Amino acid sequence: MTTKKRICTVIIVLVIVCTVCVGGFFVWKKTGKGGSKSSQKVYVQKVSSLNTASDFKLSNRSFLGVVEAQESVDVKYDSSKTVAEILVKNGDSVKKGDKLLTYDVEAINLQLEQAKLEVERLQNEIASNKSQIAELEKEKKNADQDAAVSYTTQILSLQSDNAKNEYDIKAKNVEIKKLEASTKNAYVTASIDGTVKNVKTVDKLQQDGGDVIMQITEEGDYRIKGRFNEQNSKDIMQGASVIVKSRLDDSTWKGEITSVDTSPQKNSGDDIYSFGSSDEMSQSSNYAFYVKPENFDGLMLGQHVLIEIDNGQDTSINKTGIWLYSDFICKDGKKNYVWAKDKDGKIEKRYVEIGQKDEDNGDCEIKSGLEKGDYIAYPDKSIEEGMTATTNEADVSVPPNDLGTDDNSDGDTEGGDEDIAFDGSDEDGMAIDEDMLASMTDEEIEEYFNKLYGEEENAENADGENADAADADAAFAE
Repeated sequence: MTTKKRICTVIIVLVIVCTVCVGGFFVWKKTGKGGSKSSQKVYVQKVSSLNTASDFKLSNRSFLGVVEAQESVDVKYDSSKTVAEILVKNGDSVKKGDKLLTYDVEAINLQLEQAKLEVERLQNEIASNKSQIAELEKEKKNADQDAAVSYTTQILSLQSDNAKNEYDIKAKNVEIKKLEASTKNAYVTASIDGTVKNVKTVDKLQQDGGDVIMQITEEGDYRIKGRFNEQNSKDIMQGASVIVKSRLDDSTWKGEITSVDTSPQKNSGDDIYSFGSSDEMSQSSNYAFYVKPENFDGLMLGQHVLIEIDNGQDTSINKTGIWLYSDFICKDGKKNYVWAKDKDGKIEKRYVEIGQKDEDNGDCEIKSGLEKGDYIAYPDKSIEEGMTATTNEADVSVPPNDLGTDDNSDGDTEGGDEDIAFDGSDEDGMAIDEDMLASMTDEEIEEYFNKLYGEEENAENADGENADAADADAAFAE
């Protein structure tokens, strides 16, 4: 072979190699990362497992309760005093602080005068004893040794009497203060609002004995006693609104916690927090709280109920059918769609109709376009129609939860869907999630940025390779 033929052969081979390389690049560029779209796998999940309507319940802790008689308070009187007048009768309604009975002030004043006279007598006795002690001290100085011992004994006896008298004076002064207070407040008042019951006369009291002269029962026939544990005590507070639920049917009653008893209740059995241990340090104490319902229609004494803190359960949306978090909804102009698996197992745009939206929970109703047995993918900028759907996360080519998406809505929407404007595109660039980056390793961050900017770099590289190929063709032409 001549030198000229060898040169021609080399040139032809180089042209073929360059053509193959350039053609291969464009094929790789078009199909995406060296493979066809159909070979790219996208992770999908069943709609029924994502349906927020299936288990939509506000997180409420239920407390056990029982309907019982209203609180009844015993009104006791001071048996050391004389009752002058009972001011109420059975069936009377009273408010806290109302007067129930009065004492005989004259009898109290008489006791007060007697106590003051007793104090005066004791003071005079002390003064007399002190005078005797002083006289004995003088005589003791001139007495012989045997007589001095007798004087000493008399002096010590008088000093002891004075000490006792001084103590009695202090006790009487306390009694005087109480009697003076009794003259100013010579009556007994109600400690709660309620109805007066079981009023006794003074004669009846003397016959029966005891010191309970009447009772006051809170308004209403019933109240609900609830039980809480130290583990959930933070949920119970006076004045909190509650919902009382029947354990027999769907009946409910609204109410309010009127009081909380912080005295530990006696356990009627094994404590659920003790795990079978008899060690009191491993047990948890129970406490009582009391609820006043708005009405008692349908309730009966001894009925067991459930009590929940009212967090607005009754005003929440009644969700039925299919509800999805709004992040799954993409936007195509005025139409809403999701990335769904078609009958052939490929990814497609599935257009859906949106109904109600729950702004607080972040989900929306899917009125049509999806069934509970369908499979959908979480939106990602790299998802395209025709990719293969898979339920195995290990097989995916497209990250199942890449949040690198942009809002590409034109703002012109219909049917109340103006807030769902995600379209999965990246035309305006992607906002970097700093919180997400903070939780990623260096390798994951590098991979994340490669996904963000890799296509631009590939395009630049492709343009450079195209330019190099053009220069090579020109060189061969020359």
